[in-house]
Amino acid sequence: MEKLAGKVAVVTGSSSGFGRAIAKAFAASGAKVVCSDVRKEARPEGYETDINLSTDEAIRKAGGDAIFVKCDVTKEAEVKALVDAAVKKYGKLDIIMNNAGVFTRMAKIHECTEDEYEFTMGVNIKGVWNGCKYAIAQMLNQGNGGKVINLVSIGGLVGLANEPAYCASKGAAANLTRQLAIDYGPDKITVNGICPNYAPTAMCRPYYEDEGVKKYVEDVTPLGRWVTAEEIAKLAVYLASGDADYITGALIPIDGGYTAR
Repeated sequence: MEKLAGKVAVVTGSSSGFGRAIAKAFAASGAKVVCSDVRKEARPEGYETDINLSTDEAIRKAGGDAIFVKCDVTKEAEVKALVDAAVKKYGKLDIIMNNAGVFTRMAKIHECTEDEYEFTMGVNIKGVWNGCKYAIAQMLNQGNGGKVINLVSIGGLVGLANEPAYCASKGAAANLTRQLAIDYGPDKITVNGICPNYAPTAMCRPYYEDEGVKKYVEDVTPLGRWVTAEEIAKLAVYLASGDADYITGALIPIDGGYTAR
């Protein structure tokens, strides 16, 4: 039986990387998926084998049901319109995957610009805030619970060298996840966070293809390799399914043991 049969899911940042893999996995598990990003096309520097297709096109080609809605998660009105579009098309919203995220560059705080800080915090925490706000409002209106999943990062659990704004934004997303789980547990809305380490995606391509950085990550990860987008997607499907109904407020590392050191 498909774990997400009959469910409607929104996935932000769905054009590439984790978001793309998650949207495709949700669809393969039976969900109707509203794909959303600032651009419909996959980032050309990504590792997807079907990169010539947009995520919604790839889902439909595989027999799934998906649409695309353009949305900048830093803009509250656009996030509200995204949720409204999902409900208009499919009649409800059961799941939101707040995946959209950015990383600018590795630098110490005294080297970072205000623009880099504002951009990182805008997408990585304000974007999650907006997604949670409007998805939860819709779920409350429906009255039958829901699933909120935030793509957090190990950077929300531990400090990462030369990533001050990124870690600040992800730490905020981590604690927002815990807080919302408390407020909305009585409404049967679960709120959980996925915390990956480094993965071969468009965002991390410069580091994955730098042999020194790649080997360093492998050396400090007990399982000795980078996580894959598909592994993140499997965890997202689990958290979105009825199998995880008693899990809320959890920040789940999927990091090969990186944060166990």
